[in-house]
Amino acid sequence: MTEEARYRRLGVFVFAALALLVGVLFLLGGRSLFQSTYTFETYFNDSVAGLEVGSPVRFRGVPLGQVTAILPSSTEYEWDAPVGKRRDYIVVRATIVQNADWIQRVRRDAGDLVKAGLRAQTQLAGITGQQYLGLDLLDPRRYPALPFDWKPKHVYVPSAPSLTSQIIDNVQHFLANLDKLDLQALERNVNKLLATLNDKIAEVPVSELSAEASAVLVDARTTINHLDAILTGPDIPAFLRNLANGSGRLDGLLGDPGLKQTIDNVTDVSVRLRRFAASGELDRTVRRIDELASRLDGTVRDNRYDVRVIVEDLRVTASNIRSLSDNLKRNPAGVLLGGPPEKVPFPGRSP
Repeated sequence: MTEEARYRRLGVFVFAALALLVGVLFLLGGRSLFQSTYTFETYFNDSVAGLEVGSPVRFRGVPLGQVTAILPSSTEYEWDAPVGKRRDYIVVRATIVQNADWIQRVRRDAGDLVKAGLRAQTQLAGITGQQYLGLDLLDPRRYPALPFDWKPKHVYVPSAPSLTSQIIDNVQHFLANLDKLDLQALERNVNKLLATLNDKIAEVPVSELSAEASAVLVDARTTINHLDAILTGPDIPAFLRNLANGSGRLDGLLGDPGLKQTIDNVTDVSVRLRRFAASGELDRTVRRIDELASRLDGTVRDNRYDVRVIVEDLRVTASNIRSLSDNLKRNPAGVLLGGPPEKVPFPGRSP
């Protein structure tokens, strides 16, 4: 193999190695060089321990980018300010890496999102997981922006205290309140309460309560025995049989088609009566009955004398019928077969 061929192979090998290295670098992170980015910064007034450069940036758990810088405000913005007037915030800068349309919408809506309550806070990925920078929409009145007097180099997003810091603050506040408690006075009060309870318990008539409890148990046992005697007696099975027979008869009565027909007829009559009452015929009938009663009353008042005569004649007729009945009882033949009436002599003739 000639010297020229060896150099040619060496050049191809070097070129392939460089191409492979570029491809690996592109796969590991070089693609971000060709994507649109959006950088913002936020300020914290408490510790951000656990948050590091390269930590994820997430919006309600959705990954958006990573933290690119963590530095104090005294070296970034307050280098020339007096020490007593420095804010001493922690400046955290993050970069969002997304497509061009997404980044353009974020640039356009960033101000409105901050006004709506967009806040950044450090959060834990689980109980013991890595700390990351979380974005979320919170109450802007509860979490106002921190005051500062410099011009941010990037878009400013206000921060909110982390949940871990809030828990630590609450624990410290609780411990501080415990230090303020008068434990000796509390111990004295507890001892006094226990002594009072012991005295009250000693005053309880245990023997009397025990005797009353025994009497109650005896009465309860007697009552249970009476109940057992009643339940095991012959009357209960007979009562249950009668109840079963009555239930069967009631089921048969309810299953009788005649009862259903009667109920249907009653329902039909009720519907007709309701319709009759709703149509106004009932009111008209009642008014007619009232008019007829008024007319009869007027007729009786106008013919009271004739009615009295008719009643008197009826009384005489009844008396005659009674006399005839008595004669029939005494002399039925004379009443039925009596002779002709006596001749009445006329004046001027001899009998």
